Amino acid sequence: MTFRIRVARPDDLQALYEMAKLTGGGFTNLPPDRRALRSKLERSQEALANTDPKGDELFVLVLENVATNEVRGTCQLFTHVGQRYPFYSYRLGNLTQHSAALSRTFRADMLSLATDLEGSSEVGGLFLHPGERAGGLGLLLARSRYLFIAQHRARFADRILAELRGVIDEAGGSPFWDGLAGRFFGMNFQDADQFNAVHGHQFIADLFPKHPIYTAMLSESARAAIGLPHPSGRAAMRMLENEGFAHENYIDIFDGGPTMTAKTDRVRSIREARTDRIVAVDDDGGAQALVAFGELGNFQCAFGGVRAVEGGIAIDRACAGAIGAEADDVVMHVGRV
Repeated sequence: MTFRIRVARPDDLQALYEMAKLTGGGFTNLPPDRRALRSKLERSQEALANTDPKGDELFVLVLENVATNEVRGTCQLFTHVGQRYPFYSYRLGNLTQHSAALSRTFRADMLSLATDLEGSSEVGGLFLHPGERAGGLGLLLARSRYLFIAQHRARFADRILAELRGVIDEAGGSPFWDGLAGRFFGMNFQDADQFNAVHGHQFIADLFPKHPIYTAMLSESARAAIGLPHPSGRAAMRMLENEGFAHENYIDIFDGGPTMTAKTDRVRSIREARTDRIVAVDDDGGAQALVAFGELGNFQCAFGGVRAVEGGIAIDRACAGAIGAEADDVVMHVGRV
C-alpha cells in the first residue's frame, strides 16, 4: 500500500475535521472546529499563491492513500511564528540564594513568561489516524516537513521549533494548567485550549501573570508535568531528537509540554537532503529513502527505493507514480532512518 504527502486542498476540510475529533484534546494546531480548520486551509492556499512571502505563513500537508485517495494524516509548517500574535512560552530557570545566618544555599526553580522564540519557524499539527500507526507513516509525515523546508529554504527562519503536547489526564484536563494558568483565567484547560486555537494568543498577554512563578508554589501534579510529553508523544520526541532537536528549558504555557528547538540547517533531514536528476524509473530496488518532487502546491513526497546510477539516480515505479515524477525530473531525497 502506497502513501504520499501532498499539500492540503480546501476539499480536505471534512477529512481534517474528522481527524481533529480523534485527537483527544491538547492539539492546538488541529482543533475540532470547522471554522478554525477552514481558516487554516485558506491561509495555506494564500501562502501557496504568494510569490513575495512576508510574515508568518502556514502550510498544511496531508498524508494520502494513493489507491483510495483517503486522507489519513496531517501536519503543518509555520514560517515565522509570532508575527500575527505574540508567541509565548515559559522558560524554566533558577535563582540561587545564600543565607549566611543559616549557612545554607537555596536553589529555586522558576517559570518566566517569554517570547524568546518569536520569529522561529515551527513544525506542528502532526496527527496520524489511529488506523495507520504502523509501517513508518508517522516518520513519513514528520520528515516530509523538513524536505518541504529544504525545497523552500528562503521562506523559513534559521531556528525551528516543535511543541509537544504535555500531560493530559483521563478526563481531558491538564495538571499543569490547573496548577497555574487556570487560577488566573477562570476556565478549564479544554475551554482555554479551544479558545486559543480559534482566537489566538492575545488573551494570554491580557491575563497571564507577568512575574516569574516559583515552581515550589505549584501543586505536586503541576510540577511533575513540567517538560514532560504526553505518553503518545514520546515517539515524536525521539524522532525530533534524532533530527537534532533539543529541549532547552522552554515549555508550553497551556499544558507544560516540552518545546524542542534546533538550528534549521542542522536538522538532519535538511542537512542530508540531496537533489538529483531521475535517470531511470524501474523495479530494480535500492536503498529506502524519502523522495520529494515539486514546489509549493505541487509538492509531493513518498517513500521509495533509490539507487545511484550514472548521471543521477533511479527510483522505483511506485514512488515515482505516487509523487508524479518521471525520467529527467529533478527530485530531492534523503535516506530513511
